[in-house]
Amino acid sequence: MTDLAKRVPPVRAPLPPSPFRRALPALYGYAAVRALGLLVLGVWSAARGKDPYTLLTGRWDALWYERVASGGYGYVVRLPNGDVHSDLAFFPLLPWLERLLHAVSPLSFGDAGFLVSLLASLAAAGGIFAVAEFLYGRRAGVCAALLWAVLPVGIVQSMAYSESLFTALAAWSLYAVLTGRWVGAGLLAALAGLTRPVGLAVVAAVWAAGVVSFGRSRSAARPDGASGGVRARSGGDRGTPRRAADPARAPDSVRAPAWRRVLGMLIAPLGAAGYVLWVGRRTGGGLLGYARVQAGWRNGFDGGYAFARFTADKFTSFPSAAAGAGLVIGVALVIWLYVTCVRQGQPLAPLVHTGVVLALALCASSYFGSKPRLLMPAFPLLFPLARALARSRTSTAVLVMAGAAVASAVYGAFWLNGSGPP
Repeated sequence: MTDLAKRVPPVRAPLPPSPFRRALPALYGYAAVRALGLLVLGVWSAARGKDPYTLLTGRWDALWYERVASGGYGYVVRLPNGDVHSDLAFFPLLPWLERLLHAVSPLSFGDAGFLVSLLASLAAAGGIFAVAEFLYGRRAGVCAALLWAVLPVGIVQSMAYSESLFTALAAWSLYAVLTGRWVGAGLLAALAGLTRPVGLAVVAAVWAAGVVSFGRSRSAARPDGASGGVRARSGGDRGTPRRAADPARAPDSVRAPAWRRVLGMLIAPLGAAGYVLWVGRRTGGGLLGYARVQAGWRNGFDGGYAFARFTADKFTSFPSAAAGAGLVIGVALVIWLYVTCVRQGQPLAPLVHTGVVLALALCASSYFGSKPRLLMPAFPLLFPLARALARSRTSTAVLVMAGAAVASAVYGAFWLNGSGPP
């Protein structure tokens, strides 16, 4: 028996799947949805005699990013009404990546922007999966990534725009916060701040979670034994919270070295602050330089007054009343989802990030048609829906996702061949 035991290898427990392998269903599903959107766009555009690739890479904001990548900043358009559209309104990370790819490959600047967007959209889907999977389980993570793919304006994720890049950086920064990787969270937040003005949302999330975690650390250090953590809750892959994931409450994150938290918080605002200060110096406007650049585009922050007036004006005539009703329903749905996120106990960092994104998108004073696109980085709003789908039958979830994917693909093709993304 002893000799036989020596010859039989010991039974070892199987290794848990790697994070990448856990995310594969979400990435495969996301790629399938985006491929469907591009296929429908190609067919629709061909029927109308348009080039789908030009719609994705050669119009609107994509052209502004391409100009910055090819010639640097300094391009200005002066409109007959006196408005001044300066390329300083566009943050530099996407143009930098376009220039880098152009320098090391035969890709044009527009081609480079398209490739960056495609890769960044996959990274964003992976980041959304990681956050949702960490909070609610793998099944909910897959559903969250697919819900982001089937957004009505999801075609923007495949355009040479900065939404996909920003969402990827935001999602992984939030994941780093939730898992106590404070320096990584700060670095990703700084890069997000170099991508879009709404990078402020990621910085605010890092700072809010960091500040509260210090309070929890002091509470955990009290001699009466009070703990800053909460008891982890267990749940399967059906969308129930699995663990104490908030770093403001989770003991592992609270015990992270204070210097890491401080360093992450100090790094986080460097990207946005650096660009805004550079613009102020370049324009001679000081701290208000970037605000003046945005004013040239007639864009600002008015608390939502202009958007409310724009929506109310839709009800002055019968044909546009349906659009006005759609706007009211859409805003109400967004607010309801955010309230649901709060009531379901979503961690502090995603709540702060989402709240700032909503405030900046809904309270901007111009470009009202851009608001659905500007809301795309607020992906934690999808988590209540993802949890509901995760608890449903697989056949039900598949049917819902398939129908939404077809609707998103058709709408995206119609949108780009019509007024297009503002």
